[in-house]
Amino acid sequence: MTVGPPIHELHFDEAPHVETSIPGPNSRTLLRKQEEIDSSAVAYPKDVPIALEEGRGSTLKDADGNVFLDFFAGIGVMNVGHSNPYVLEAVNEQTNKLVHTIDFPTEARLEFIEALDGIAPDGLQGQNRMVFGGPTGSDAIEGSIKLARHNTGRHGMLAFEGSYHGGTAGALSLTAGKAYKEGYEPLLNDVVHTPYPYPFRERLDNGGATAICPREDCCGQMSCARALEAVKEKFDGPYGGHETPGAIWVEPIQGEGGVVVPPKGFLKGLRDIADDNDAMLIADEIQSGFGRTGEWWACEDYGVTPDAMTMAKGIGGAGLPLGGMMYHEKYDTWDAGGHIGTFRGNIPAMRGGTAAIEYIQSHDLLDHATEVGEYMRARFRDVDNPRIGEVRGKGLFIGVEFVDADGTPDASAVKKIRTECYENGVLVWKAGREGNVLRLLPPLVTTKEQAEIGMDVITDAIRTVTKQTV
Repeated sequence: MTVGPPIHELHFDEAPHVETSIPGPNSRTLLRKQEEIDSSAVAYPKDVPIALEEGRGSTLKDADGNVFLDFFAGIGVMNVGHSNPYVLEAVNEQTNKLVHTIDFPTEARLEFIEALDGIAPDGLQGQNRMVFGGPTGSDAIEGSIKLARHNTGRHGMLAFEGSYHGGTAGALSLTAGKAYKEGYEPLLNDVVHTPYPYPFRERLDNGGATAICPREDCCGQMSCARALEAVKEKFDGPYGGHETPGAIWVEPIQGEGGVVVPPKGFLKGLRDIADDNDAMLIADEIQSGFGRTGEWWACEDYGVTPDAMTMAKGIGGAGLPLGGMMYHEKYDTWDAGGHIGTFRGNIPAMRGGTAAIEYIQSHDLLDHATEVGEYMRARFRDVDNPRIGEVRGKGLFIGVEFVDADGTPDASAVKKIRTECYENGVLVWKAGREGNVLRLLPPLVTTKEQAEIGMDVITDAIRTVTKQTV
């Protein structure tokens, strides 16, 4: 039985619909007030200066009544759309009964854990445990650090260049971006970062990959071979420079790093190296998971089962904060209180997560995300513009890398395209080590018609901006 309304009924009509200058007068008033009383750490309104009023499905209305197509989705949080009535009904029903429970058992909590088990990757399904420590992805990463250290007895950690894992001390230690860390060192010791395969950037001759790849069935991608060899050296090399890592943290697809999709053999190679060295493989599915790629979890597309999987963002269903970690039951060695947090019992968010899973399944949104995502990437490729270095992604996780006439990263073009888009009613965002990747994270409920309209605006913006910069 289909649950909730069909996806075409979720949204504001006539999106995009812009009647005022952007930002409009009401937005400008609220932006000024925010600047006067809010933290100087506020970031997003500085790049997209609008004030928001209401959201439905894949559409947002600002304080001036302008309606936008939202291809940003709160950084990939609103997977089933803003104010999805099926999800909100479950959330509101729970909110009227009980909200905060720490980790006492409730039907909402247990049903959500069972629902997550039902969509777990092969190798974890039916043989996992869930832990909730706090409301964010950073909290989930902190829990994974504790799990790895507790089970392996080693405090060495390995992550990747281009990675983003969060802003708390441990998560920030794993995050590669120097700008995020500036002024906050020292962080955790014995964290090493090795290259993440980035075929577009490296543009290497792939002919010699098999000579250096540690895998017998090498995928033939030089960037993958070099990345795996670097990881292997940190485990096997007598001059690796750090303690042997107890775990490897990896984004199956790097998000903040530029929607970088690794070659097929990369995650399998990491799985092999972890197994050979009694280390854990931990997949950060905070941005790439919960249906974003057209699979429930991005690691499934590579046929790899991690030992633990961190999750947040979309799992709260209605945008409610909730972070968690699924891990293989053999690692469930904690004593009572081994990982704690006051807000590990956000049961309205758990109700929302369960309802979101039901809605995604009922409306075949994984296949829908695959189909619409392929259409959107094809539209980008059809632009046939030399400033578009590469179009990549899976499902509705889309990255478009821009370069200038000399082939170097072009962040200014992405900034101008983003501005052109929101002034014409479509919200998009950026990513990449130099900020030169246009990143799209539309809700999974985005209709094909909305994708067509939105891509008309975005591709027009690309043509306008790149023509200006020739």
